Amino acid sequence: MVVNDEEQYSVWRSGKQIPTGWHGEGFTGTKDECLEHINEVWTDMRPRSVRNGDR
Repeated sequence: MVVNDEEQYSVWRSGKQIPTGWHGEGFTGTKDECLEHINEVWTDMRPRSVRNGDR
């Protein structure tokens, strides 16, 4: 899994180069396990800057 600076998550295949602006989240597992983890940790879908009133 990867996460960007706006705290938006994505499933990303291990070993595949992570795109600029994203970094490893630290959780690994099957696609279903990753989606379950995302569902648990990403409770507010708005980008961080919107949640914090930066925009």
